[in-house]
Amino acid sequence: MPVEPEGERRTESSNRLLRDDTRFAVGRIAVFQYVAVGVFLFLIAGFWKLQVRDYEANSELAERNRIQTVPLPAPRGKILDRDGRIIVNNQPSFSVVLTQENLNKDHLPAIAEGLHLDLAELQAKVKRAESRRKFDPIRLKSDLTLGELAFVESHRDLQTFPELELNPTARRLYPQVGFAAHVIGYVGEVNEQELNSPEFANRSQGDIVGKFGLERQYNDILMGVDGVQRRVVDSSRRLREVLDDVEPTPGHNLQTTLDIDLQGVAEIAMEGRKGAVIALDPRTGEILAMVSRPTFDPSLFTGHISTQTWKEVNDDPDKPLLNRAIQAQFAPGSTFKPIVALAGLESGSLESTTTYHCAGGATIGGSYHKCDATHGTIDLHTAIVKSCDVYFYNAGTRIGMDTIAQYAAMAGLGKKTGIDLPDEKEGILPSTRWKLRTLREKWYEGDTVSASIGQGYVTVTPIQLAVAIGGLASGGVWHRPHLVKDANEAPRQGELHAENIATVIHGMWGVVNEGGTGASARIAGIELAGKTGSAQQISNALAKSNRALALTKRDNGWFVGFAPAEHPEIVVVALWEDGEHGALAAPIVRDVIKAYFDKKVRQASGAQPLVAFFRKPGK
Repeated sequence: MPVEPEGERRTESSNRLLRDDTRFAVGRIAVFQYVAVGVFLFLIAGFWKLQVRDYEANSELAERNRIQTVPLPAPRGKILDRDGRIIVNNQPSFSVVLTQENLNKDHLPAIAEGLHLDLAELQAKVKRAESRRKFDPIRLKSDLTLGELAFVESHRDLQTFPELELNPTARRLYPQVGFAAHVIGYVGEVNEQELNSPEFANRSQGDIVGKFGLERQYNDILMGVDGVQRRVVDSSRRLREVLDDVEPTPGHNLQTTLDIDLQGVAEIAMEGRKGAVIALDPRTGEILAMVSRPTFDPSLFTGHISTQTWKEVNDDPDKPLLNRAIQAQFAPGSTFKPIVALAGLESGSLESTTTYHCAGGATIGGSYHKCDATHGTIDLHTAIVKSCDVYFYNAGTRIGMDTIAQYAAMAGLGKKTGIDLPDEKEGILPSTRWKLRTLREKWYEGDTVSASIGQGYVTVTPIQLAVAIGGLASGGVWHRPHLVKDANEAPRQGELHAENIATVIHGMWGVVNEGGTGASARIAGIELAGKTGSAQQISNALAKSNRALALTKRDNGWFVGFAPAEHPEIVVVALWEDGEHGALAAPIVRDVIKAYFDKKVRQASGAQPLVAFFRKPGK
């Protein structure tokens, strides 16, 4: 076998190595080319994303690094009394917001601690904001204290908490000690539930809106239009130049019908008591004073309120957030008797000379019903003056519940008055049809006995009673009650006989001026008429079986009065919960009515108003 020469073997080996090196080099070049193409495509994709797809967002972000847009909240309009004196004003303040584009969630615990916020609430607020536009700020807190303001100022740089921003704003300045709180209401940050309602459909997260009382009822009038300022800032967010300003448009002032002199007297009269006082002009329906006790501090709710604070106020067993003037629904007691008397006279079931004998009680429908005293044989006038239950037991069963309900409805009971405040309640005006429809039971004579003295199923609100008696005293003309001037409308007028109205009014005059149950309301020189009422909150049987409950559920005391007795200018209702006797509520009404006429004398002499510390706008 021939042997291959040494040189040829070396040549072949070199050729193989050369071929291997060439293939390797070609492979490396191919890999490099693929990598280069991949990098190029990545850069092209990134360029397209930055310059095409996300052009507007990135341009806005870059612009915000240089140009800062600061909202300028519009101050809400002032709330004034009938004489133009300020009840609610504004005070310069600061709020703090979180900018989402600079947000670092690791900063939230320190921010919550520095601003005295609940961390869980803050985190929940941030999470809810994730569904909104990235550049919408998150409002954290309004009305910063000096300590909170110092915290934000010292930490809102790019190295510490770049997400914090300060905004100038106007803090709502409410009267102290809850003065007229239930009428005025309060403002707060609009919540998710409210944003989903038609009432606040045009509002945005973080807006401060009216939540209660007049602040809510007239929110669109009181709210202005926010402005905005665009300014150039450097990398440390120091102001370099203001580019342009769109000034905010303040909200409109709201002039109410309230008289803060009368309001102050009513507030003092209810100090330490639970209940309500309403004073109105029956000639127009204008509310002159409205008090509900216990009260609350509206300033607690301005801006942000913690869950704990809200829970403490909302869960208070005395219900300070309940506006008893328009929401408390209680049996009216004997204040209902003038309506029953009118129904009897108008229907022909009674005459002014109709008499019944009171022996301290009466058996009607097989049951014995007590009276507070033994009045003997009395007519309608004396029955109203002495508030004889036996007389009205007999009169009520003679008239019939449906007839009583007819005239009570004419006076406005059993339905909302339409006052310009949110969440008014209706009360209950029972009838045979009402009981059958509501309770699926027939109406019994005993039901009429209870209803004829304002007990049983009958419930009213203080505002209903004020309107009902005010319209009756004005000759059967009922005006819608209202708190804002020029909000009046055509009154309702009942077809009633003047002599029947005069009979009832004369009886109510006797309540105060003939030694009746309301004698403590008498004012020398003023012809004041009225009616007391004491209404049970629990039945006699329940009170006997549960003495502890009876001590906490004593009778409510009512008094409704008006003056002058002929052509009245003012009607006042006082409800004293657990006050036991209407005679004890009468001095409350007396004080308010006296303040009204005292003020007329002062005004005639050119004297200054009682409450001089309320300033007129611009002073």
